[in-house]
Amino acid sequence: QVHLEESGGGSVQAGGSLRLACTNSGTSNKYSCLAWFRQAPGKRREGVAAINSDGTDQFYADSVKGRFTISQDTSENTVLLQMDNLEPEDSAAYFCAAKWGCGDAWEEEVRYRYWGQGTQVTVSS
Repeated sequence: QVHLEESGGGSVQAGGSLRLACTNSGTSNKYSCLAWFRQAPGKRREGVAAINSDGTDQFYADSVKGRFTISQDTSENTVLLQMDNLEPEDSAAYFCAAKWGCGDAWEEEVRYRYWGQGTQVTVSS
């Protein structure tokens, strides 16, 4: 069983930073791709970043390239999302998700089998 839990959300002013963590507290590691998605009120859920299980490949949405960094802490079974230079447009509920295989389809949310409950990020101007 895979059980994903997000942490690290909060409120910050524009230009500030937050670090989100996604930890698998379940008994199974049956996935090879972990991703972060976000959803703002009235908008579709969108992919933010993804990383494969050995950390060798990272994928980013164009809107966050150069500002967000996804990484793994394998000792803690955790994937981190470091968010710098935050903008009000980054305000959303952030979710982590897991599936087999990253690659070009990493942003397709329907391919993800496991999801966390989400954590809120609010950026004020």
